[in-house]
Amino acid sequence: MGTATKTPERLSVFGDPAVSPTDDEVRAALGPAVAAWMALIEHVTRTYPPASHAWNFAGARYGWSLRLRQAERVVLYLIPQRGRFLVGIVLGASAVAASREADLPADVRRTIAEAPRYSEGTGVRLAVSSEDELAAITALAALKMARR
Repeated sequence: MGTATKTPERLSVFGDPAVSPTDDEVRAALGPAVAAWMALIEHVTRTYPPASHAWNFAGARYGWSLRLRQAERVVLYLIPQRGRFLVGIVLGASAVAASREADLPADVRRTIAEAPRYSEGTGVRLAVSSEDELAAITALAALKMARR
């Protein structure tokens, strides 16, 4: 079983590198946010075939995250926390430019503007605790996937 503990320096609630989290452990950690977790996985699976998902341990500082892919391309990273999860997305320059024109909440626009830039793109993390917060994330995924 994956260990469901969170230290301040680790993003994920799951940090045991030897064992990936089980569905039951994820449900217990997320609590009510599990509905949003499941809805987002279903959305990516339906919208970006051929879709798959797999757990990845990114190191002691980050812990376990669930990668949602379209073939070999990562659409989103889901990072479980207590009572919520983080969604990570890497946006290319054209997706970042398109996000400025998109109908996104002001706090999401600000997060993108302040996000770190890497050679592979702009890394954005957004916290999700309910399905009400998924519209902006699915919009960002669409911007990302429409551009290379």
